[in-house]
Amino acid sequence: MIPVRGVEGARVAVLGLGRSGLATVEALAAGGAEVVVWDDGAPAREAAEARGLRVLDLTRERSWEGVALLVTSPGIPHLYPRPHPAIAAAWEAGVPVDNDVGLFFRSFATEEWEGFATRPRVVAVTGSNGKSTTSALIHHIVAESGRPAQLGGNIGRGVLSLEPARDGEVAVLELSSYQTDLARALTPDIAVFTNLSPDHLDRHGGMGGYFAAKRRLFAEGGPDRAVIGVDEDEGRHLAGQLAEGPGDDRVIRVSVARRLEGAAWAVTARRGFLSEWRHGRQVASVDLRGIGGLPGEHNHQNACCAWAVARCLGLGPRAIEAGLRSYPGLPHRSQRIAEAGGVVFVNDSKATNVDSAARALRAFDRIRWICGGLEKEGGLGALVPHLGSVAKAYVIGREAAAFARQLPGVETEICTTMARAVERAVAEAQPGETVLLAPAAASFDQYDNFEQRGEDFAAAVRRCLAARGEGG
Repeated sequence: MIPVRGVEGARVAVLGLGRSGLATVEALAAGGAEVVVWDDGAPAREAAEARGLRVLDLTRERSWEGVALLVTSPGIPHLYPRPHPAIAAAWEAGVPVDNDVGLFFRSFATEEWEGFATRPRVVAVTGSNGKSTTSALIHHIVAESGRPAQLGGNIGRGVLSLEPARDGEVAVLELSSYQTDLARALTPDIAVFTNLSPDHLDRHGGMGGYFAAKRRLFAEGGPDRAVIGVDEDEGRHLAGQLAEGPGDDRVIRVSVARRLEGAAWAVTARRGFLSEWRHGRQVASVDLRGIGGLPGEHNHQNACCAWAVARCLGLGPRAIEAGLRSYPGLPHRSQRIAEAGGVVFVNDSKATNVDSAARALRAFDRIRWICGGLEKEGGLGALVPHLGSVAKAYVIGREAAAFARQLPGVETEICTTMARAVERAVAEAQPGETVLLAPAAASFDQYDNFEQRGEDFAAAVRRCLAARGEGG
């Protein structure tokens, strides 16, 4: 746990008592704060009282007397589509609002670091797609090199649940737009921007607000190094704002679309080959095509970002390549779960938006595609150019028929349930094909989260293969 600094003797309110909220309560208490809490759900409040916490209705004006700070959980809206009443009340009372990420950045460094041989470093990763894989991959490469490392934020443990840094340790944080949007302190040593595509637009008031939330990671604290995916206009704009000129190698540009001729430092991947370029010279390369944990162009972009970070941390090409090759992959993200009869089964349940699903569809040649769920704003039009590899779509979700109507030129079957979709895909798949779950939609119409959806897919595959007497 990271005790929060600068709160000793202060009354601090915590809004939201999920995983990050409860970790925040403990970290504040460890820092000497007097903590009061609130959650909109009665069961969470009852559980808090059972733990001896002081529950105070923060939506009421009189509750703010003597409160020095409000810490809110990332999932609670603070501006769009409308502020939570407790946050609005904090504004009226003149109380600052922060989140656990802001508390982490003001508390992680301690006086003990003065005695370390190697100063700890913080790497923060944001973007629309690939940030979980990129974060986990960076952590894996660093740990495999023999250096101490921790992984947290939007993946694994909450940021305040991490341990105080050891000598030379690297803390890798995945940060969503919900987390970067509100944090009052954002000071990573290395910051990564993978890419940008429409997502969470209602929460950020549109695409501009969404990008602005991501951009804060680079604008607020000024990282020593910035790794920027430049295959979208927003990334090119961000890199241009951060760099002092063409020779500024503090900004490392990443692309899987083209060679970056004018960049002082760049990492690119074309046709499965990663190349590192410095001032127009290629200094390292690696063949990514046979790495099972990183299939497809989208994972090659993740590999480029991780490579750039590892080089910033002083690791050599051979150590980084070894880490790439030993990376096992993350559950629900291009996860290969079975192979039988020449058919490969891939769980990409994390492909919850159109852009991430398009990346998954580009990674395989002939696909039996399981898709559908709670459709996000913007429709499916952007998927149409990427449907050429789809042999057939098996559509799930409560609105499966409406989803299927947006897939022109693709043979579709309305399955509604995961069990039916997997059963039909297994029955029809031919050797050399891939049965791919890449929903292009949220899971909440049928599941609690994308993890539960992916687990249901994997269980259905195992049942179908077992019934046919085939191994996984």
